Amino acid sequence: MGERGEVFSTKLMKDDRTYFFNVKENIYGDLFLNIVESRPTDTEGRYLRQSVIVYQEDIGEFIKEFQKSIDFIKMHGTRKPRPTTMVRRRHADTSKKED
Repeated sequence: MGERGEVFSTKLMKDDRTYFFNVKENIYGDLFLNIVESRPTDTEGRYLRQSVIVYQEDIGEFIKEFQKSIDFIKMHGTRKPRPTTMVRRRHADTSKKED
């Protein structure tokens, strides 16, 4: 078993985002999928990481619903031209109150 229970890991680097697909094993020997998105923040050297865990017993149904979403995007998605300067939407910070 690797670091943090990883038994297999692969990644996809695209633009300023990195996606990690980690198969991990818990202390009982059960496997699960951990999907992580990592991207830089406005603070140098800091990254925002978001994670989804899919347990082994849910993988089949997860893939089925995931495939439905992919099929929808393929049928209905249109590629719009991106502006030359990309404006990033910031996630709401729940610790700060907006005026």
